[in-house]
Amino acid sequence: MNRNFIRSVRACAAAAAALCAVPAVLAQEAPAARSAAAGGLEEITVTARRREEMLQDVPISLSAFSGEDLESAGAIDITWLQQTTPNLTLQVARGSNSTLIAFIRGIGQQDPLWGFEPGVGLYVDDVYVARPQGAVLDIFDIERIEVLRGPQGTLYGRNTIGGAIKYVTRPLGDEARFDGRINVGSYGQHDVIASMAAPVSDTFSIGGSVALYRRDGYGKNKLTGEEHYNKDVDAARFSAEWRPADSLLFRLAADWVQDTSNARHGHREAPGAGLTAGEPVLKSIYDTRGGIGSDNRVETDGVSLLAQWAINDVFTLKSITAYREGDTDTVIDFDNSPAPALDVPGVYADRQFTQELQLLFEGERWQGVAGLFYLDAMARGKFDTIVGLINTTIATSGQVDTESVAAFADVSFDITDALSASVGGRWTSDDREGTVYRQNFTGLYSPLFGNDAAIPGLVRSNYTNDKSFDEFTPRVSVTYEFSDDLTTYAAYSEGFKSGGFDMRGDAVLTPDTVNGYDPEYVKSYEVGLKGSVLDQRLGFNLALFRADYEGQQITRQEPTVTGSIASFVDNAADSTIQGVELEGTIRFTDNLTATYGVGYIDAEFDKYTSTTVIANPSPPPATITVPIDLSDSAQFQNTPEWNANLALSYRHDLVERGSVLGTVRGSYRSEYSMFEFENPLIDQTEDYTLLDVDLVWTLANGRTTIGAHGRNLTDEEYKIGGYYFPGATFGNVVSSFYGPPRTYTLTLGYSFR
Repeated sequence: MNRNFIRSVRACAAAAAALCAVPAVLAQEAPAARSAAAGGLEEITVTARRREEMLQDVPISLSAFSGEDLESAGAIDITWLQQTTPNLTLQVARGSNSTLIAFIRGIGQQDPLWGFEPGVGLYVDDVYVARPQGAVLDIFDIERIEVLRGPQGTLYGRNTIGGAIKYVTRPLGDEARFDGRINVGSYGQHDVIASMAAPVSDTFSIGGSVALYRRDGYGKNKLTGEEHYNKDVDAARFSAEWRPADSLLFRLAADWVQDTSNARHGHREAPGAGLTAGEPVLKSIYDTRGGIGSDNRVETDGVSLLAQWAINDVFTLKSITAYREGDTDTVIDFDNSPAPALDVPGVYADRQFTQELQLLFEGERWQGVAGLFYLDAMARGKFDTIVGLINTTIATSGQVDTESVAAFADVSFDITDALSASVGGRWTSDDREGTVYRQNFTGLYSPLFGNDAAIPGLVRSNYTNDKSFDEFTPRVSVTYEFSDDLTTYAAYSEGFKSGGFDMRGDAVLTPDTVNGYDPEYVKSYEVGLKGSVLDQRLGFNLALFRADYEGQQITRQEPTVTGSIASFVDNAADSTIQGVELEGTIRFTDNLTATYGVGYIDAEFDKYTSTTVIANPSPPPATITVPIDLSDSAQFQNTPEWNANLALSYRHDLVERGSVLGTVRGSYRSEYSMFEFENPLIDQTEDYTLLDVDLVWTLANGRTTIGAHGRNLTDEEYKIGGYYFPGATFGNVVSSFYGPPRTYTLTLGYSFR
């Protein structure tokens, strides 16, 4: 852990003492409790609306997974959710090992460059995680995960126009416990995960967890012999809870993750050209010949203080104070060759402080939450774009500072015993300042990365500017209970994602980049039906939705004839998204169950503005730039039209030897594009299905588990990202990144309580 992190822990510990006189919070919102009616389906408690509710009663399309479910499935990290959640894309970003790319219902952000903000919000114990680097969270010591689909701006605020993912760690409780697990598997996998909690006194408890993940690469760097697509991650968490009175709760939590897996360079899909002439297309999709090296380090850490004061039976005051930081030092060999045809070393850093105050209230026929939110964040970075054929390096650096304040409220009230309504809204004010520097140098590497001998050339960008944005986003919903087992709802919500500045912006090629880009907006309409039939043996959640997406922020990177790469971030598009989601559970017998999910998305651009150069009919000048509409040919990235999943689980009682749970799971995704325009060389051009099998034996003592997990048993090859910079100047970069191959894992777990 670095010095800043240690100082942050000490600062929050000191703040805890100061806040003891201040009203406070439930550190962990109510656990995902499950109870089953005789022979029926389990009921699931969630906190999607910042309060404990049954999933069936929440007028939001959401999926919830308990820690027990995730462990039984052998889920390693949150990208596993893509296989079990309708209309969700969660993938490791191209050129990275732990950077998250998230899309829900076609809305998200693929470009993980500093200063760009995702369209899907990630929350760890109600703390907003602004940076995508290090956001591929490993699953350990977890209470549950909730996936909320559709705009969540009222309650979750920043940049949740597509939806939100809630990662909730396990509360300490008031009893001592220990949980340990060892994983061994194919490709040299060997993981060790351990967690503990212990009461120190009747009012004070401490706990912590450690996770070490090791795996060889799915492929090799054929030039250096180093592992490629490997995993080398260390993680730790610590928490302490103090209950000085029945009405007061304080929780201090800290976490740290370090990823030193080798840099991931992708796989060349076409022969080389220019400096890469003669470079082959390697047989294995996981192999590379990247010559830039494999040095990579991504470190994230954070500390948070949660406090709760139950003022009386009606009001509860909650505070969440948090600080997070992250640092990345990595390299990407775009051309996948020994030559420096297109190499990019990069360094990124993020810092964020957040403070949230919530007032929760509940009466006989009404309940809700109101609050204030503050964010102070900084994101900075630098990288070199090395174009060896022309002995040129484009140096880029910059910083984005963000200050955001918001006020929000959401109130639900029962109109009758069967009919209820919810009304909420959020006002957000964002101030953003961007500093961008971009300059050509003659030579390989610039002074940013130690080459002081590089000859300075054209300064392409060098400016500082600021922009402010204010927006009110409402949400209203109506819920009607036909019976205890059947509920319908209708909801309208709006989402807003702040504008900003393009850190790659080239003021020579695109002078307007100095003015930044504007926010994007979503208006969402949704109707749903939740319930169970057949004596609660068939459960279902059905949602029909439509979203009007305006001012869509489109990121494009295009090579130029001068050997540069032009970057554009424009509010270039409007679109309409509509679709259907169906998920649920079937209990055939007390021992045989099935879970299922189907998602359909019809996403079309209504407008997609680009430009083209034509001859001027009235010269001079000889040519002019005119706008064109490409909406007929543009399509949504990372958004398959169809996705589905089905899992069959059978539990067999071995009497004195415990029980065995076996699960067969299939997940289907139709073809999809990596970017807004078709490119068969890097797109996922075929539908694919992943087949998984899990077998878990719980011994009679209830403490020991032995598991076997098989992933992608048919060894499907499927793409999750790509780069496309064709032509000899850039070494004809046509490269793809792939999802994991067939793997096997054996697990041994032990729990003591």
